[in-house]
Amino acid sequence: METNYATLKKGGFMRQKQKDHFSLRLSVVGGQVSAAQLAAITKVAEKYGHGYIHLTSRQGIEIPFIRLQDIDEVKAALAEGGAKPGVCGPRVRTITACQGSAVCPNGCIETEELAQELNDRYFGKELPHKFKFGITGCQNNCLKAEENDLGIKGGVKVAWKKEDCISCGVCEKVCREAAIRIANGVVEIDQEKCNYCGRCALSCPTDAYETVPGYMISFGGLFGNKINKGEAIIPFVEDKEALFRICDAALRFFEENAKPGERFKFTIDRVGKEKFDEAIWKAYEA
Repeated sequence: METNYATLKKGGFMRQKQKDHFSLRLSVVGGQVSAAQLAAITKVAEKYGHGYIHLTSRQGIEIPFIRLQDIDEVKAALAEGGAKPGVCGPRVRTITACQGSAVCPNGCIETEELAQELNDRYFGKELPHKFKFGITGCQNNCLKAEENDLGIKGGVKVAWKKEDCISCGVCEKVCREAAIRIANGVVEIDQEKCNYCGRCALSCPTDAYETVPGYMISFGGLFGNKINKGEAIIPFVEDKEALFRICDAALRFFEENAKPGERFKFTIDRVGKEKFDEAIWKAYEA
């Protein structure tokens, strides 16, 4: 029977230089892998591979040197530990994420939960070309959100509470954007300069800032043969449902307008940024 390599690639089995050998890409969401999954992956690498795994640049795990005749056994062995193959080719890929506010003291949003929600909503969705999501919890940008087709960066919108302020000046000192000025005991925030990093609120010893977490979304990032930094359209999105509507609209725009084999950035350029911006604002305001 003839081997269908396209189907195997869709299921995470990528052909190697060695005949009838594959590097198996596993499904990893937000960089999280359980101990049980790791144990199963280790057993498979030792029994069916060459005793090692490869960590990809996008928080993925690959097991090289899986033989064609062992594929069904490999899937079954992985399933025993709750692990499963990922995807390759023209579809939504692994959702990457930092540890976010659940672990990181700088985190502005809960990234791991969001990664799982996006994975449940989009992972493996067929598209004209590959599509990558990346989530980072704050302006430190550990996951380099703007490198992705759609990047999500956490932030907080702040408002000063006069009654709790002791005029210590810490917030003014820690603001890297020079967006805070204290004059005569009054804190003034320049909203044009504020980048929603939240350092003022995190540093305040008396919690004299109200904070609203939210998302900064960028579109059209690339980091391969062509390099492009993704660009924002809406400065700050507070509502998660609005975020999902925006993600839906971006994927729909790509699906409806892209040529086969065309990356998202080039679809936006060819069809027109004005038309894409209109679709995103419409989703946001729905």
